[in-house]
Amino acid sequence: MKTKRLTELAMLTAVALIIFVVELQIPNPFPIPGVKLGLANIITVYAVYHYRPAEVMMIVFVRVFLGALFGGVMSTLIYSLSGSIFCLAGMLLLRKVIEEKYIWLSSVMGAVLHNIGQLTAAVLVTQTPGVFAYLPFLLVSGCLAGAFTGICAQLILKRLSGKNYS
Repeated sequence: MKTKRLTELAMLTAVALIIFVVELQIPNPFPIPGVKLGLANIITVYAVYHYRPAEVMMIVFVRVFLGALFGGVMSTLIYSLSGSIFCLAGMLLLRKVIEEKYIWLSSVMGAVLHNIGQLTAAVLVTQTPGVFAYLPFLLVSGCLAGAFTGICAQLILKRLSGKNYS
């Protein structure tokens, strides 16, 4: 890997981590426990469309690990990691069929898959299938949060590239 490429990946990882840590400091505006916007995923959505899958995985996995470390709750690592794996798999597949100007759709699917991945991990850890009763709330919040972060990513791409994504 060339130094320039490695530097880009490190910068994206750092920006995503900073956004993640800042979001941890903001009180949760949602009445549903565990629901958050996932603003660091703006960087993930961008990376999915501009970097190779292995590079995107590197950004996400380093952010997830360091985020758990900086957040002070390493027990959340398994949930974040499982959600990220589901999310990445879905978004990497979707990038083959969804054009860059519609990345918000990929973001919505990624957010929903992230929630499904986290619930799957929770069921496996707790041995309580009833956890899936939480799924309808997470599907709705995933769609809303995914649309928000996807639109943010789309606006940033438009600003950075000068292309028209309207």
